[in-house]
Formats: sequence, structure tokens, C-alpha cells
Amino acid sequence: MSRIGKKSIILPAQVEATVTDSKVVIKGPKGTLEQTLHPRVSVVKDGNELKISVKDVELKSDRALWGLFGSLLKNMVEGVVKGYEKKLEMNGIGFKAEVRGKGIVLDVGFSHPVNFSIPQGIDVTVEKNIITIKGFDKQLVGSVAAQIREIKKPEPYLGKGIKYSDEIIRRKAGKAATKSS
Repeated sequence: MSRIGKKSIILPAQVEATVTDSKVVIKGPKGTLEQTLHPRVSVVKDGNELKISVKDVELKSDRALWGLFGSLLKNMVEGVVKGYEKKLEMNGIGFKAEVRGKGIVLDVGFSHPVNFSIPQGIDVTVEKNIITIKGFDKQLVGSVAAQIREIKKPEPYLGKGIKYSDEIIRRKAGKAATKSS
């Protein structure tokens, strides 16, 4: 049995949930999120709780869906109440970022600046070499952070590039100087 799926999700006072046959809509102070349900998963609203169930508890694939939708709905509730944030760190001489309108302009060592458009529902701020991405949709925040990191991945020799603030880059030794005799 799925431990995550068995737990009911308690809705805080400022959160409203609407459950239909194939969709769950969660509305809170930060925004509104919706999730389409798998045909083998059902959600029931009981007061201020959401209870998730599957068609066949014995099937391994159904138990996996049970836990998946349990964590998805829990993340949605947490997102509309608190929100999520990811921090990216830029390392490199001359690397800089600037928020312009609905996009971010990155100077990361290419012959041209890279323009990245910020999707709706995401706030991006830049302080020195730290890019902070905030939003109420966990999946969207993670996706935007991954796309920005993909522009200039950190390389293992000098560590230049864009990395997550808590990421550790394994460094490699460069070419060793040989002594000629």
C-alpha cells in the first residue's frame, strides 16, 4: 500500500478545493492550480480533507498512481499557500543577468546575450550573481530553473556556468605540467 496515498490531505482555512470526475482544482491566496486525474484514481472531498483512492489496491501500477497523485495534490496545496522558490548561482568572469520586462537577459560568455522569456506565474529576481525563481506551481518553478541552467551548464574544470545554489560541482584536475629533462 502507498503510505503517501493513504494519508488524507488537509486543506488550510484559506484554500478551496473543487473535485469533479476527472479534475481537481485548488484555489488559494497565491493562485489557482488544476490537476487532471488518471482514470484509475479518484479523489473525494470530505469537509476540509481530500481523500485519494485507486480502483485496485493489489495492482502495483495503481499503488504507484496512488502515491503520485497524493504528492501532486499535497504540492498543489502547499504551492497556493506558501509558494516555491529555486536559486541559481552564476560563476564566471563577466557573467551577469538582468530582468527586462517579461524576460531575463543573460551574459554568460557567448558572443551574444541570451534572452529567456519568463512564463506567466513566475517571478524572477537577480541580485549580484544569484537568480531567484519564485512561483506557486512546483513543476513550473523547477522547469524554468532547469531551462535557465541549461543555457550554460557548469563545467567541471573551472566551475564556470549556471548551477543550483545547493548543487556541488565535482571538479576535475586540468592537464598536469610535465617536467622535461
